[in-house]
Amino acid sequence: MKLSGKSVLITGGASGIGQGIALAFAAEGANVAITYATSDPAETVNQIKALGRKALALKADLRLEKDCEGVVKETISAFGDLDILVANSGGLLKRSRVAETSLELWNEALALNLTSTFLCCRAALRHMEPQKKGNIILMSSLAAHDGGGPGASHYAATKGAVLTYARALAKEVGPLGIRVNGLAPGLIATRFHDTFSTSEGRKATVERTALRREGTPADVASAALFLASDDSSFLAGETIEVNGGLGLY
Repeated sequence: MKLSGKSVLITGGASGIGQGIALAFAAEGANVAITYATSDPAETVNQIKALGRKALALKADLRLEKDCEGVVKETISAFGDLDILVANSGGLLKRSRVAETSLELWNEALALNLTSTFLCCRAALRHMEPQKKGNIILMSSLAAHDGGGPGASHYAATKGAVLTYARALAKEVGPLGIRVNGLAPGLIATRFHDTFSTSEGRKATVERTALRREGTPADVASAALFLASDDSSFLAGETIEVNGGLGLY
């Protein structure tokens, strides 16, 4: 039980990678709060409770300062503490070539993927810093390194910023006993790729992946559990690539 008694907040935890992390953490003893925007959180909440843990589902628009502050406060109120934040929420919105990308789409991508991360981290750190303890995991992407797929430059730019932000935060709050690290998934079989990737494109990506398969939310959750536990107690500012060796060839 690597996270026994820990209080965790996972943004975007009702589906996909976030759901996988929520269930993995609960299985290791954590009480888990998740945020959601449009996904139904009932299945995730029920599975967490079935594991004998406390569960909390919070509807929020994490582009808004008040919502980010609110979910942190509600998590602390329900569980008595906040030990771990997993800033997982985000998305592509839509594919768009740069010459056709509106300023509105660009700003929306920044708000959804980067500003939300900043706001949630800031709210969490206002609780963690006085206690001089805590653990933050930020969700980047393979796109941060390779620029992403066609029409995803706006998404890739935000995920690159998240990777850099993890390093900056790690230096700032490490001396206070707070660890910050990141995850950068590749092709993971979730609704994200069902929506934004073609079956042909996914097959081509698998052929360029050393392990010759798509990843699963459980694959990412295992890496997240490593970062959240004492197994990674001397890691700070690292981003683990969870992509099956995609791009090695």
